[in-house]
Amino acid sequence: MSMVDLIMPKLGESIMEATILKWHKKAGDKVEMDETVLDIATDKVDSEVPSTAAGTISEILYNENDVVPIGKVIARIITNGNTSENSYQKNTNEQHEEAEVMEEVPYQPEERKSMNNSASGIRFYSPLVLNIAASEGISMNELENIEGTGQDGRVSKKDIMSYLENRKKAPQQKPQQVQQSKEQPAVHDVPATTQRQEYSPTTYSGNVEIIEMDRMRRMIAKHMIDSQNTSAHVTSFTECDVTNLVLWREKIKKDFEKREGEKITYTPLFVEAIVKCIKKYPIINSSVDRDNIVIKKDINIGMATAMPTGNLIVPVIKNADQLNLTGLTKQVNGLANAARNNKLKPDDTAGGTFTLTNVGTFGSIMGTPIINQPQVAILAVGAIKKRPVVIETEQGDSIAIRHMMYLSLSYDHRIIDGALGSTFLNAVAKELENFDGKRSF
Repeated sequence: MSMVDLIMPKLGESIMEATILKWHKKAGDKVEMDETVLDIATDKVDSEVPSTAAGTISEILYNENDVVPIGKVIARIITNGNTSENSYQKNTNEQHEEAEVMEEVPYQPEERKSMNNSASGIRFYSPLVLNIAASEGISMNELENIEGTGQDGRVSKKDIMSYLENRKKAPQQKPQQVQQSKEQPAVHDVPATTQRQEYSPTTYSGNVEIIEMDRMRRMIAKHMIDSQNTSAHVTSFTECDVTNLVLWREKIKKDFEKREGEKITYTPLFVEAIVKCIKKYPIINSSVDRDNIVIKKDINIGMATAMPTGNLIVPVIKNADQLNLTGLTKQVNGLANAARNNKLKPDDTAGGTFTLTNVGTFGSIMGTPIINQPQVAILAVGAIKKRPVVIETEQGDSIAIRHMMYLSLSYDHRIIDGALGSTFLNAVAKELENFDGKRSF
């Protein structure tokens, strides 16, 4: 017999920790290799953690709703195997755990402990706790006064939720807290936009229904506000004639599905045009790091996808410039289906460098999308509508019925001026207008 550690897995770029949503197994339960042991959640996506060995759950080290750093041991499994690898893992458990944390997590436990015990009183707070504090209007002064039950006195989700529950029961304490905040202002206070959310319980008149935001909706709300507060948003508009593209798709879609086993939508055609234009204007595919512009050589296109719950998620087509139309179609369909069935993996939503959103899916002819941080631009495509338009030819002008579509590009005016933003937008429109209706697939 040997002992195998179940480790909190790496969950994508920039993710340092995850919240345990639900344990499917308890101590003493048998588990098979790759069988789901627990569900976890990050700021980006929910995921399942499978077992890395077959055996019996010996010990569960964290409870539901605990926030666990990447690389931490979350459970131990007794197996019947006797391999030297498992023996080594058991004998060097503490060293292995420390190495994993240092490799995957940008901060070190030793430093955090030192900070908590320092005279300055600075404490570490997880992104989840900070998100809850911001959404509930809890200032840093309040946060610092919450007693933490986590490691090194860390405030856990359970601690802050318990604090909120007690605060609702004792609203009369709020004026005292506000007064204390005025007398002792904190250096790293929550932005004023979130402070305004601190209010007394509201009494609603008339016939109303109050629905509490779910976790993902709260994350989306915070992400949108953060983006507006980070980037100087500007949106440019144009329209394009996509008649050639529409007629070509109608002509080949049955043969395409028969040959490739996939339905071809407009999305891979839009992505193909965007990729070509990003290569012409690479600064569109960048991010801002203080005073530096970071131009991304990889072209990873995010595509905003609606989920059955009504929430929005952005899976990413990695290295879209290296895929042909068939490859793009399979990626688009695979990611969209995974998103709708809640089967996305954490890495599926990481690493995006530019985002496409199709506001026309639900009938909108145009939109003003919010930039998906840390990117600097997002393109929205509206519904394709037949309209009479003027056609200019060498023989003269004529009016014809054409398939028309509006495009809108929201971009970060800190680094992308109106000239570049409009130039890129019109380049995408021209790419779609000049679509070769005789091409093969």
